[in-house]
Amino acid sequence: MSALAQSVDDDGDVVAALHALSELRRQADRREAMLVRRARARGLTWAEIAVLLGVSKQAVHKKYGGSRREARTP
Repeated sequence: MSALAQSVDDDGDVVAALHALSELRRQADRREAMLVRRARARGLTWAEIAVLLGVSKQAVHKKYGGSRREARTP
């Protein structure tokens, strides 16, 4: 477990724990976006990605863009 994740579980400073949780969420969102782009580049469908993320196809497609955004992604 990373130090950042450990600080979320800490029973001490709730302000620090909330800050750490917020940063973990930002990091997870960035990592998820990168992995979705990589999955699409490797041929996975929106439906396959949605199953892996535990969301609907529509939710993942809306969040990560569909064809218009894919066309702009190098």
